[in-house]
Amino acid sequence: MKKAEFRFYEELNDFLPREKRKKSFTYQYFGRPTIKDAIEACGVPHPEIEIILINGKSVGFDQPLNDGDRVAVYPVFESLDITPLIQLRKKPLRKCKFIFDVNLGKLTKLLRMLGFDSLYDNSFKDRDIIDISTSEKRIILTRDQNLLKHKSVTHGYWIRNTDPHQQLREVLRRFDLLSIISPFKRCMECNGMLKTIEKKQIINSLQENTAKYYSEFYKCQSCNKVYWPGSHYQKMQKKIDYLVKDLMEN
Repeated sequence: MKKAEFRFYEELNDFLPREKRKKSFTYQYFGRPTIKDAIEACGVPHPEIEIILINGKSVGFDQPLNDGDRVAVYPVFESLDITPLIQLRKKPLRKCKFIFDVNLGKLTKLLRMLGFDSLYDNSFKDRDIIDISTSEKRIILTRDQNLLKHKSVTHGYWIRNTDPHQQLREVLRRFDLLSIISPFKRCMECNGMLKTIEKKQIINSLQENTAKYYSEFYKCQSCNKVYWPGSHYQKMQKKIDYLVKDLMEN
């Protein structure tokens, strides 16, 4: 039996049993596993990790674990420049594009409303999500910890909250997105980009009161859904303003 000392930092502790959180603990093992295997044996998915230090030295996931090693594991830092320390991937993922599992449909629409590229399909299997994430460099957002433990996943995050609006707050904080919110630029239904369209081009498809009282219209370039700044728009804008103000102050 061999032993190593582990310490996980910040939100990585969410994956640990209570008695191991926010403190060093002994990890016992046989053979010579990689540090990735040892970390995931502790319950922490590797895409949530940005830096691993073994005996004070930054290492990659394939580093073998040795008897007596002291291991410090840190979460992904999206808002800090830590490039000189990173050994786990070529560079941090700065352009936030997301793909969601089947449990996060409501969160998907909320992030689209704020302008973020958010891919979702309730027919996606885990393998589809992983392949698209890899090929399109999308961050996987999921409620399934096991999905993040797949060896092909490089960027992902386990959503802690169950309420969609609290999930939105969690994602905005976690990825430091407040400064790049751009509301009403994407279709909430399909994720396509919206483009201004002249009223005369769609007049025949509008309801009478809509055609009478509104003159500003937008059309999704993917699914052709038409949007306009009606009363629903004003309500959503107020909610967004309150959300941003609250997150900035707290």
